[in-house]
Amino acid sequence: MKVCILENDTLDPAVEPLYQGYGAMFERLLRSAGASGQFDHFNTMRGEYPTSFDDYDAVLLTGSRADAFSQEPWVLALRQKVMQLLDQGKKLVGVCFGHQLIALCLGARVGRAPQGWGAGRMRYQWLGQDPSQAMPGSEVALLASHQDQVFDLPEGATLLATSDFCPIAAYIVRDQVFCVQPHPEFVPAYSAFLLDKRRSLLGEESYCAATQSLALGHDGPELARRMVAFIEGRPAA
Repeated sequence: MKVCILENDTLDPAVEPLYQGYGAMFERLLRSAGASGQFDHFNTMRGEYPTSFDDYDAVLLTGSRADAFSQEPWVLALRQKVMQLLDQGKKLVGVCFGHQLIALCLGARVGRAPQGWGAGRMRYQWLGQDPSQAMPGSEVALLASHQDQVFDLPEGATLLATSDFCPIAAYIVRDQVFCVQPHPEFVPAYSAFLLDKRRSLLGEESYCAATQSLALGHDGPELARRMVAFIEGRPAA
């Protein structure tokens, strides 16, 4: 497996020594889920891209504090790259900002969620593309941190996960695109760090509820196994 990780943000200096970067967080997650091979990291905010995407089995787009619909030059450049990759049939995996940006490139509406921030451990109904895609049980819990959402299911996409708070929480487009709004790469301690940073934005009631939810565990490792199976082009076991 050879994966290109397009890292669309940088970590807060307070936690960078511990977590190293969003690309590193994803590499650790996918390797722990059984992936082997080469992972190359490129920071798009700094204009970093591989010379060619041809040799990669998949391109993974991380989250970001930026809006997918932003007019910032680096976001516009990334959108242009993603449009090209979609046209070329390259396999794409998107998480949070990446999920939103790919949906935008596929013609869906993306914007600020009127219901506010999604934060902490959130539960979703897992629908699955077919029986081989279904997770054990009908519900999945994942760690979230977003104030934007995808409003429309992209044309040709199949809805994988949904909730009242986030109706389009994950989708797949045949064997080319796998996208999810919440963060399988997060660990509870990192979610807690983000919640502490945004305490005043969230409000005390939402902050306390989200913080307490972290003790309940999450299904990020299971979702990572689904991602690895998708990249490798095989049904999830």
